[in-house]
Amino acid sequence: MPAKFVPSFLCIILICSIVDTIALGINRGRGVSKSCKNEIHRNKKLPIPLECPKLSVPHPPSPPLPLITEILEFADQRLAVVYPIVQKFKSLITSDPLGITKTWVGSDLCSYKGFFCDNPPDNKSALAVASIDFNGFQLSAPTLDGFLDQLPDLALFHANSNFFQGIISPNIAKLPYLYELDISNNLFSGPFPSAVLGMNGLTFLDIRFNFFSGSVPPQLFTQPLDALFLNDNNFMTRLPDKLGSTHILYLTLADNKFTGPLPGGIFEAFSSLTEVILLNNQLTGCLPYEIGLLKEAIVFDAGNNQLTGPLPLSLACLEKVEQLSFDGNRLFGMVPELVCEMENLVNLSLANNYFTMVGPLCRILIEKGVLDVRNNCIPDLPFQRSVVECANFFAHSKLCPDMWSYTYVPFSCSN
Repeated sequence: MPAKFVPSFLCIILICSIVDTIALGINRGRGVSKSCKNEIHRNKKLPIPLECPKLSVPHPPSPPLPLITEILEFADQRLAVVYPIVQKFKSLITSDPLGITKTWVGSDLCSYKGFFCDNPPDNKSALAVASIDFNGFQLSAPTLDGFLDQLPDLALFHANSNFFQGIISPNIAKLPYLYELDISNNLFSGPFPSAVLGMNGLTFLDIRFNFFSGSVPPQLFTQPLDALFLNDNNFMTRLPDKLGSTHILYLTLADNKFTGPLPGGIFEAFSSLTEVILLNNQLTGCLPYEIGLLKEAIVFDAGNNQLTGPLPLSLACLEKVEQLSFDGNRLFGMVPELVCEMENLVNLSLANNYFTMVGPLCRILIEKGVLDVRNNCIPDLPFQRSVVECANFFAHSKLCPDMWSYTYVPFSCSN
């Protein structure tokens, strides 16, 4: 390089250094150089391209979204009180194959499927949830606690054929208007729901086809009930020997484990019964002559137990009976002709016992298909037990106490 250009070149380098120094100071104060603009910057000393840092400028915070709350208007304050109870129960439903709970939306509880409103007894101008009918809805829930017992104006609760579980809360006794309770065909368990014993207004109780177990309180049979259905559970108890008066019309205890004899006092207490179902239990002993006190009975079924002895003549006093069954017991002796004379008999089932004789009137009923005596020990009739089987039974059969009572009718059947 010519000597005269050296000072000029040095001046240029010096000026560039001053400019770079000033620019560096400015960049340190302002951040990224304007000349960078987020582009790839190549360092002349390094062969690797360096990316300029991207400076994120914070945006001002967005204003919070306004809360949108639906304002529900209820036709009555009583509905407003019940609304959260229903919605809480809805959240407990684990299965709803028919889409029932899809209708449980909004403030009009009276339009919810399964809910029915009416005027409560204490205020005829008010509107409240008065009855619930979940029959056949196939709903599943782990409990009814916090729902059934929290509906203060409820008069009827029907929930047949669902999959409800748990026990029945004792708080249902606080429901002042409840007079029909049907929780049959579910998955309830535990002891008998004794809370119903304090419900003097209850007239209909149906807890059949569940998994209740243990004993049944004797005072249940003195409740002011019209209908009592306990069948198809696991109750293991004896029928009470003595009861006060009761006006139960329908008594169904079938398919449990009731034990012991049929006490005569129970028939005296239940003289107004029109339907008695004792089928498939473990009842033993002889039939008391007080069975003839059931003058209003239309159906009496004590089949598939372990009852023994002869049929008492007092059965002839059941003048209204249409269905009478002692099928599958250990009864023996002669089928009373007085029983075969009953005018309203449609079916008399005495099959699978050990009867040995039938008279002419009973044979007429056999021909008509009214009387069934198959699998007994009647020598001249078809479809009977073998001689060996009958002989073995009579070798170990026991006589009943007070045998005189089986031929005695202590009251007039015409009264």
